[in-house]
Amino acid sequence: MFLEGRAIGDTTGHQAGRALLAEMYRRYVGEELPSIRVTERGKPYFENSPWFFSISHSKRHAFCALSRKPIGIDAEELDRDIRLSLAEKFLSPGELKQFQSAPDKKRALLTFWVLKEAAGKCTGEGLQ
Repeated sequence: MFLEGRAIGDTTGHQAGRALLAEMYRRYVGEELPSIRVTERGKPYFENSPWFFSISHSKRHAFCALSRKPIGIDAEELDRDIRLSLAEKFLSPGELKQFQSAPDKKRALLTFWVLKEAAGKCTGEGLQ
């Protein structure tokens, strides 16, 4: 598995992520980036390649993972504004208990969010 990140600069997060994916594919696979398709649930995949990928971006950074097995990544900046009330909408009862006892609730919520997003990207099921 290969994982890389970079500052976004003067482009969008989507553009920076796709550019990083193309560079990584050339570097690690030795070929040009194959066509990308999207499943019915929105998971992108390579049409004719045994490789899997995942891209994430925040306001300032883009990240890409390239792997021979299904993979999912997600990233958030720790200074992102997030409503703590969201915890009750997407955390399981056990996760909510951990969140409520966390000393830094914002960091805890962002951590749960990133983990759930990454898992959803890996399986293609999305955020559950």
